[in-house]
Amino acid sequence: MRPELDALEVAAGYRFADRQVLLRALTHSSHVNEHAEHALASGVSTPRDNEALEFLGDSVLGFLISEELLQRFPDAAEGQLSKLKAHLVSAAWLVQAAQRLALGEYLQLGRGEELSGGRTKKTLLVDALEALIAAVYLDGGIEAAREFVQRIVIADGMSAEGPADSRFPNNLTDYKSALQEFAQARHLPQPRYVIVRERGPEHSKTFTVEARVGRDWVAQAEGHTKKSAAQMAACVVYERLCASLPP
Repeated sequence: MRPELDALEVAAGYRFADRQVLLRALTHSSHVNEHAEHALASGVSTPRDNEALEFLGDSVLGFLISEELLQRFPDAAEGQLSKLKAHLVSAAWLVQAAQRLALGEYLQLGRGEELSGGRTKKTLLVDALEALIAAVYLDGGIEAAREFVQRIVIADGMSAEGPADSRFPNNLTDYKSALQEFAQARHLPQPRYVIVRERGPEHSKTFTVEARVGRDWVAQAEGHTKKSAAQMAACVVYERLCASLPP
């Protein structure tokens, strides 16, 4: 077993009971094709690639992202939830998550794919990340997959560069600033933020923050930091204001 997989497990925050499912998640079809003939001749089992795991991981990821968004934004419009989900499952965002794990270093590639720079190809990295999500799910169940997705994929994904829309700020990090600017432009009271509650252990707290503009525009949202929770709450208030008082 390759010792560097220990480092990947540390980065992923998950220790596999079955390393074979992890190895399969990292195995590209080019590696399988290259070694299939040798495996048959040697009488050993042919390695399996990660394509089926990628298929499963895509579905698990979509479900967990949808679940998280609905919990964080219970009052958000479907269109806003769809935009945020599209951002979080996009190749542009997932490849960054894969790069944070240095996933390319662990891929099992055929020689041709290796020589053509496969370890840095966006498609291969995204596919491997989705396969890894499926591997965590199969090895540890839905709760393990949920924790992995929240930590590795979502993280601050809802405060990263997102889809532009005339009703949303171009930069999703700055819903608080966008809300403040909107309130100033409409001569509304300035937004106020209150920490409603904290829960969970010290190393993994969840914060609930309330954002308020005057008496009529109020929303609460959760996050793993006070900053992210405030941004989420600001996002909901901003969306409501834009729907009622278009810019």
